[in-house]
Amino acid sequence: MHPVLQNILGLILGILIGSLVNGWIITISGNIIPPPEGADLTTPEGLIQAMAIMQPKHFVMPFLAHAIGTLVGAFIAAKIAATHKRTFALVVGVVFLIGGIYMVTILPSPLWFNVLDLAVAYIPMAYIGWLLATTKSRKQS
Repeated sequence: MHPVLQNILGLILGILIGSLVNGWIITISGNIIPPPEGADLTTPEGLIQAMAIMQPKHFVMPFLAHAIGTLVGAFIAAKIAATHKRTFALVVGVVFLIGGIYMVTILPSPLWFNVLDLAVAYIPMAYIGWLLATTKSRKQS
């Protein structure tokens, strides 16, 4: 496969699969950490109203969804890309970071969560995804 096409494929699959992982973790999160009593997290309006009664434990799964989704997406992009593996992993991180910035502007979540999420769940996880994807090949050279 031509390297440019391979790079584009890696980026697209990284974003797509990372998004699916993120969404899957969000979907199962209520089974792991139940939402607050009376909260309706199935609609955007219900989610916004529930923010006022959420405890720190209710932010664990969204953080993990963002971090693991980014990590997996960056890993896949770096694994598939023919060249510039770190760049493609970090581009996945930036795409997810843009989504994270959008979410903190529309959801009234606590400042501590916004700072933690934006500072740790995206670019650092993308970097770690790149490291995991390329560690073996760097050790062999």
